Amino acid sequence: MGYMASHGMKRARPAELVPGTVSVITARMDYLPQGTPPEWLARETARSLQPAEAVVSLYARGRDYHKVLRSRLQKLQDRIAEAIGPFGHRVFTDSAPVLEAELATRSGLGWRGKHTLVLSREAGSMFFLGELFVDLALPETPAASAHCGQCTACMDLCPTQAIVGPYKLDARRCISYLTIEHAGPIDEALRPLIGNRIYGCDDCQLACPWNKFAQISPLPDWQARDGLGAGSIAELMAWNEAEFLRRTEGSAIRRIGHARWLRNLALAAGNALATSALPEGERQVLLQALAVHTAHPDPVVQEQVAWSQAQNADRLAPRSRA
Repeated sequence: MGYMASHGMKRARPAELVPGTVSVITARMDYLPQGTPPEWLARETARSLQPAEAVVSLYARGRDYHKVLRSRLQKLQDRIAEAIGPFGHRVFTDSAPVLEAELATRSGLGWRGKHTLVLSREAGSMFFLGELFVDLALPETPAASAHCGQCTACMDLCPTQAIVGPYKLDARRCISYLTIEHAGPIDEALRPLIGNRIYGCDDCQLACPWNKFAQISPLPDWQARDGLGAGSIAELMAWNEAEFLRRTEGSAIRRIGHARWLRNLALAAGNALATSALPEGERQVLLQALAVHTAHPDPVVQEQVAWSQAQNADRLAPRSRA
């Protein structure tokens, strides 16, 4: 994530990033899809216990949030311009080196949770953030007070212990970083901890008590696409590059590319194969899915497939007696 550091202090100084900026309007957009059942937290938590099921982070199952939120913020800008006339502005949503969480907390959208995400008493943390930098002097809204108290649920339940202290996240251990931003092989010590999570991770949010207040979005954009809401690892590994591009058109997932997608799926397959409780039929399906990619042109995928196949062999290897 060197792009963040390369912009230096522009991240913390909006007027340097966009000359002329006087105020920042911050916005949140809830993303739980329509039809989300009341017991969604328990259902999502239980998915990590289904080793052959591929788990995509909730926010990424529908349309690319960059596109949706940017469009909505642009409409907000248009409405403001209709009321006051033309003004200088620029829209951001996770698209530039902007300290979004800091701006959101300073403007009262919520407080920074111990997992480093923004939390709201009315909406938990299941929402996107966006900003409208403007050249208008607007009255400030007060910051929200923090309400994590002594709770450490997010820290305790992080699979890779990436939350190394309150408000401190080691991205090098974070499953979201590893499955989305990290391009090379994933550290072998971390692989078993990733489980069946193939794109992102919601565990720290699922553990947070405040997410019982998470809001369901009225927008249709977040409805899960076929295969991304409840697909099996083997089914998703069967997508060739053309099908991957077709199924992820307009999705945030598309930007990781087919090879990284396969790397993540192969890793999840290896973790499933290492599970003794995996039914034999599902085991054979996963082995066949991996076999298709043993000679993949990407060396990272090749290595990951070989590692995953070895997990099944290791499970069967006899143990020496002391």
